[in-house]
Amino acid sequence: MNAVILGDGLLGSELVKQTGWDNISRKKNNFDIRDNKEYYKYFLNNWDGVAWWSKYDVIVNCIANTDTYSNNKELHWDVNYKSVVQLANFCHENQIKLVHISTDYVYTNSINEASEIDIPIHGNNWYSYTKLLGDSYVQLNENNLVLRGTHKQKPFPYSKAWIDQIGNFDYVDTIANLIKQLIEKKSTGLYNIGTELKTMVDLARVAIPVLAPESVPKNVSMNINKLLNVIKGNNK
Repeated sequence: MNAVILGDGLLGSELVKQTGWDNISRKKNNFDIRDNKEYYKYFLNNWDGVAWWSKYDVIVNCIANTDTYSNNKELHWDVNYKSVVQLANFCHENQIKLVHISTDYVYTNSINEASEIDIPIHGNNWYSYTKLLGDSYVQLNENNLVLRGTHKQKPFPYSKAWIDQIGNFDYVDTIANLIKQLIEKKSTGLYNIGTELKTMVDLARVAIPVLAPESVPKNVSMNINKLLNVIKGNNK
């Protein structure tokens, strides 16, 4: 399997570390996911100026505008939705599998421990709205893989942690390993990615408990049974 990871943020860098797969990013390659003309430069080989051949079987998209509570609609729209549509179309046209990293924030205001078949109800911000639009479009191709979850820096970098937010979030090395396993098992469709339910204080362990701001979703819990079945080898 020839795979490439887009982005060199917290998750992208950890996936590269764990897999050794190729990596393309704005910082390293001046790659702009909003410019679909660059896809031909980085993802395809030109053969004799006549036929295009893919360099990769799998593209893992870790690029997103993660400024969660920014009111910059256009930037969220361009990166989290329009660019994702372009990339998904490109992958479909060139028979490349797209693995798209979404977020558990799409379950804000949904039911507790929402499963993949439950209806996500986005939070009141452009981040979760455009991420939901993007991963919905990627799902139109059944051969793609969409992953919803949250990863955190390790060790926990803050002296305080929210005691009133609950979810399946975990440290980036743990989340990256789960993603790696799903890709290697050739999984397709939609998966919630995470570990057992916990508060941010439970994850941080040593941080001082504090209440989260009103704008932060308090419950982003997910049902992860589908993930656990694959990891345990019960099905794909």
